[in-house]
Amino acid sequence: MEKWLYRSSVVLVVLGVLVSIYMTIYKLTSNDSMCLGSGDCSTVNASKYSEVNGIPVAIIGVIGYLAILAVHFFENRNSFFKQNGTLMIFGMALTGFLFTVWLIYVEVALLKAICPFCLTSQAAMTIIFMIAVIRLIKQPQS
Repeated sequence: MEKWLYRSSVVLVVLGVLVSIYMTIYKLTSNDSMCLGSGDCSTVNASKYSEVNGIPVAIIGVIGYLAILAVHFFENRNSFFKQNGTLMIFGMALTGFLFTVWLIYVEVALLKAICPFCLTSQAAMTIIFMIAVIRLIKQPQS
């Protein structure tokens, strides 16, 4: 495993966690002053697409990013995760990336509003997925 791929992934996951926490606070407080730049944050945040079965998408993001971070943490500390961690991260990143593609479609095609914080999380998840693919390909065969 190349350390720079691992480290880059961890940095992006932490960025994703922080952005998702920020957006969770914004969703729960509806504090429009937290929407820096364009007003599109409030459009996205107030839409019916900002929740899945009553759970804010930002909370789903926090949980997803924390799960990926946990696997990264245990990857070098536990034999199960040493053997399966790269594949687990790939699976979670793939799921996050597919959800990201849906969210981008919703923002661009349905809402016609771009939230800069959402865009940051979407970019982070896309790059995490790309790194996960590279790590999976480079993983030594057992």
